[in-house]
Amino acid sequence: MGLEIKEVEGGVVFTVKVVPGSSRTAIAGVLDGMLKVKIAAQPEKGKANKSVIDFLAKKLGVRKNAVAIVRGQTNPVKTVQVDGISAGTAMNILAAGA
Repeated sequence: MGLEIKEVEGGVVFTVKVVPGSSRTAIAGVLDGMLKVKIAAQPEKGKANKSVIDFLAKKLGVRKNAVAIVRGQTNPVKTVQVDGISAGTAMNILAAGA
């Protein structure tokens, strides 16, 4: 099953499974419709969340303030919204990384 990306007004929403404390930050594939992302930062004081936002913004070519974790701030499974990008573009970029 591929990555599930929903179009919303002004952007897209998708689910990310975060694996903090990895050796490097990278996309690790797709798991049950979620994008699996390994993050080098530790899950303390929001460091992993900030790393997820920074990584996805750079990967998708959008500003950091266009990426937001809308659900799951303290959970490894997060709902992420990215403004200013289409589902097709996001899918192409993220699938290429997976």
